[in-house]
Amino acid sequence: MTEPSRRAQSVAIVTAAFGQNLVFATITTFLLLYLVQYVGLSTGGIAVVTVVLTVARIVDAIADPVVGSLVDMTRTRWGKLRPFILFSAAPVAVLSILLFAVPDVDEPAQLWYFAIVYLAWGLVYAACDVPLWGLIGSAFPERDLRARTIGAVRAFGAIALGLATLGLPYLAHALSLAPETTGTGWSRAVAIVAVLGMGLFLLAFFVPRERAVASDPLTFRQLFAALFANRPLLLVLAGSVLGSGRYLVQSGGAVFVVIAYDDETVFTIVGAGIIAGMVIASFTTPLLLRRVAGRTLILFSGVAGAAVYVAMYLVGFADLAVLTAFIFGTGLLLGVFLVSQTTMIADAVDAAEARTGVRNDGISFATLTFVTKVMSALAVLIFGFFVVAAGYREGVEVTASMQHTVWVAMTLVPAASCLLSVVPFVFYRLDESTPASTQ
Repeated sequence: MTEPSRRAQSVAIVTAAFGQNLVFATITTFLLLYLVQYVGLSTGGIAVVTVVLTVARIVDAIADPVVGSLVDMTRTRWGKLRPFILFSAAPVAVLSILLFAVPDVDEPAQLWYFAIVYLAWGLVYAACDVPLWGLIGSAFPERDLRARTIGAVRAFGAIALGLATLGLPYLAHALSLAPETTGTGWSRAVAIVAVLGMGLFLLAFFVPRERAVASDPLTFRQLFAALFANRPLLLVLAGSVLGSGRYLVQSGGAVFVVIAYDDETVFTIVGAGIIAGMVIASFTTPLLLRRVAGRTLILFSGVAGAAVYVAMYLVGFADLAVLTAFIFGTGLLLGVFLVSQTTMIADAVDAAEARTGVRNDGISFATLTFVTKVMSALAVLIFGFFVVAAGYREGVEVTASMQHTVWVAMTLVPAASCLLSVVPFVFYRLDESTPASTQ
C-alpha cells in the first residue's frame, strides 16, 4: 500500500483535531448551561456539580501522564499512538451524548448519573487527546512541516471554539422543534456534533503514519525518569505554568463583561477578538519559525504581552472598540506562545531521542495536555479570588471599586504572568553546546 503524502497526513491530522476540538468546545462551553437551564438543578445540585467538575479536572490532569506512559509502552502493527485514536473515538462520542441526556429522575440520581458519566468522559478524552499531539511529533520529523501542522491545529481549534460558541445555541433551538429551546433540542444538537466531530477525528488513525519505534517498551519508572531528565521540556512546562495568567480573559471574560457593561452578550464581541487573534497567529507563527527560533518568539510574546496588558489597564474599558482591539492583540500573542510552545516540546522530544535513543512521544506530549489543564485551572482560581475580593455576586449593586478590582485581574495579573513566564525560557537550550540564538 502506498504511504499517504506528507501533505495528506498533515491535512488529516488538522481535520481530526478540528473535529475533536468541536466536541471539546461544545462540552466545556455548554454543559453547565444545559444542567442549570434545562435539567433544572437546585442551588445545592449546582454546588455538587461544581465540586464534580473540580475533582474531574484534577483526575484528568493526573490521568494524562498515565495515558502517555501507556502509549509509550504500547507496541502494535499500527504503532503505539494510532490504536488509542481508533479505540477512543466511539467512547468519547457516546459519553458526550450521554452528558446531554440526563434522565428525568429525582435530583440525587441525576447528580450520580452526571458524576459517573463526566468522570468517565474525562478519562476517555485523555486517551484520545494525548496520542493526537504525540502523533504530530512522530509523523513529521521535518521541523518546518511539523510547525505548520501545529499552527494549523491551533488555528482550527480556535475556529472550532468560535463555531461551537456561536452556532450551537441556534442548532439546539432549531432541533427543539418548539418556540423555545428545550433540553431535547440540546441533546439532539450535541449528538450531531459528537458523531460528526469524532468521525472526523478517526482520520488521524486512517491517514497518518507513525515514526518507527526502535526501542523496546520502557517501564513506568524508566519513562518518568527520562521525562524528568529532559531539562528543555521541563523548562517549557515551567514557563507555561507561570504564564497561566494569559488564560484569564477566556476564564473570566464572560463575568467581567457583566460587571463592566451589565450585558453578557458583549462577551461575543470580546471573544471574537481573542479568537481572531489566535487564528491569525496560529497560521503566521510557523512562517516566523522558519527565520526566528521558537525561544525568541516565546520571549517576545511574553514581554510584548506584558506591555499590551499594562497599556490596556491604563486605557481602561470605557470604549468597547478599543478594548476589543487590545483583546485581539492579546489573542495574537497567545497564539504565538501556544504554537511556539508546542513546537519546542516536539523539538525537546527529538533532542532527547538523539541523545538517549529513546523516543517517548506519549508521556512527553501528555505533559502538554496536563499543563494546559493546570493553566486553565489556575486562571479560574485566580479570577475567582479577585471576584470574591471585589465582593461581586448576582444581584449586588456594581460599584466603580468592584469594576476596578476585576479589571486588575484582567490586565495587570496577566501582565505579571507574562513576565514571569519568560524566565524559564531564558535558560532553554536543546544542546548546551549550541548558542542560544539558534535554539
